[in-house]
Parts: sequence; structure tokens; C-alpha cells
Amino acid sequence: MSTTRTRPNRQAAHRLALLESMLRVRRFEERCVELYSAARIRGFMHLYIGEEAVAVGVNEALTDDDAVVSTYREHGHALARGVPAEAIMAEMFGKATGCSHGRGGSMHLFDADRRFYGGNAIVGGGLPLAAGLALADRMADRHRVTCCFFGDGAFAEGEFHETANLAALWGLPLLLVCENNLYAMGTALARHQAQTDLALRAAGYGMASWAVDGMDVLAVEDAARRAAEGIRGGGGPHFLEMRTYRFRAHSMYDSDRYRDKAEIEHWKERDPVEGFARRLHEAKELSGRARSALEDRLAAELDAAVDTAERAPEEPVEDLLRYVTSPVEASPP
Repeated sequence: MSTTRTRPNRQAAHRLALLESMLRVRRFEERCVELYSAARIRGFMHLYIGEEAVAVGVNEALTDDDAVVSTYREHGHALARGVPAEAIMAEMFGKATGCSHGRGGSMHLFDADRRFYGGNAIVGGGLPLAAGLALADRMADRHRVTCCFFGDGAFAEGEFHETANLAALWGLPLLLVCENNLYAMGTALARHQAQTDLALRAAGYGMASWAVDGMDVLAVEDAARRAAEGIRGGGGPHFLEMRTYRFRAHSMYDSDRYRDKAEIEHWKERDPVEGFARRLHEAKELSGRARSALEDRLAAELDAAVDTAERAPEEPVEDLLRYVTSPVEASPP
């Protein structure tokens, strides 16, 4: 019998753990910006700053036996799932000790031991994979949930509609989490979707669907827990539209000229990390000294991750075809 990875109660310790998880994601992303700007890590990179409450809240509702399938904006999902910052940072540096052995980089984090099945660079590409995992569990009578994160841009892709239809038709134990940050790369939601209520549209496939304040980690946790319990109870797939916002551009290469700066500042007033920290401070659950100690601990954790990643070995040239081609079998005598 699997157990949830954290307690579902609302004790102060639990709330502090949620804050720590969100801060870990935020500080990891900020450190990546520094490293990328200094050309110490390269390649495409998509930051999760502003959306931390979604990854942390949803993962609180999952068990170690459940599966998570992600997008190319997946650093936060991986960290919230429990993939060590050290393994992720090594992957960012392309080192052999990275969680994908240095072969995937920012967009292809993977950790089978934690049932974290990627990062996926294809928009919507993780959806059919998640449906396959859920189908396998249903056929094997395993009482597990597969959670698939994707963005509002993926909602327009055929993979979403095909996956949603089959998941509802077959009653798959699939949790579809749409991170609606209002922009598909540089295209505003209202410019590519005639009906912007995505939960309403998903309900048309006959699955339980509702919208959630994706800037409130407690609201996210409540919704995800309710959905996961519904799935485990035989209620078939569930769809959650997490209404959130990314504070940074689509990627580090993006000049971000398609959004009004006032809009960004308006959303920053609802910062999921700092807003939650203020709530805990006002409730006298987080002192200034405790916040400083937490920040120091996370800074030390990231310093160690960067140092370890820089000193880690590159993959040997002779191993470059490993996992790419099938091993050559010896010819029979």
C-alpha cells in the first residue's frame, strides 16, 4: 500500500514544507539564470518562475508509486517530485552524473526511480505517453495515478484531444494538469482559443474538470488531492486548469515583447512564493530569522549542486552510442 509523500494536514510544519519546496524551485531557477548568463550552461532553457505553486501543490497529492510526465518547462516539476537538485544541475551542465546522464539537458530531465518520465521538447508530446502509462496500470490492475503536466498551448494540439477522448472512453487513471499561463510561447490565449475556459471545454469529453487558482499552493493541493482521490476511486480521468502566470519570458532566448509590462507587474503582486511566505509570517508560523535560515540552507544546497556539477565527468566518447543503437550481438560460430 503506497503512502502520500507528505502529510495532507494543514499543520504549520506542512505549510513550511510547502514554502521550502517552492523556494527551492525559485532559487534553483534564479541560479540557472546566473549560470546561463555567464555561459556556464547552454542550450534552450525555459524557466518556471511564477508557477511554483502548481508543481509543489500537485506533487503533494501524489504517491511515490504514481507517475509524472512533464513538459520542457519541467525543472520545478522534477524538484517537487524529489529529483535531487544536484542531479538536475549536473544535467544542466551536460555531465554524465546528470539525471539523464548529460544527454537531455534542461528540456529532457528523467528519473525512472522516482517515476518521473520526462521533460518532453514536443508541445503536447507527453500526453499520449501519459495515457500509455495509465493504460498499463489499468490493465495490470495497479491502483496508481499518472499525472501529466502541459500548457495552454498544448490544449490546441491534436495530442490533447486524442488523449482526453481515449482517457475518458477507457476510464484511465489519468490526471491532466493544464498550466494555463495565458501564453503559448508569444501568443495570448484569446488569440488561439475561441473559448478560453479550458476546464469547460475539457468537461465536454465527459471527465471531471474544474479551474483552480494556480497562484495559491493550498488551493492547488486541495484540488489535486480531490482529483487524485476521485481517480483512485474509479472516477476515471480528471482535468485541472491551473490558472497561473510565468514571470519570465517563454525561454532565455525570448525578448518578451508581446506582453505589457504592467500585466507582468500585476501578476507579480500575486507571487505564489512571497505571497505564501507573507501568509505564514502573518500567522506567526514563519519568523524573519527562520526565513533567513531557510534561504541560507537552500543557497548552500545550490552552491554544492553547482560545485559538484562543474567537477563531474563528461560522458566518455566511447559511450556516445549507448542507449542510441542496439548492442551488436556476437555472430554465432
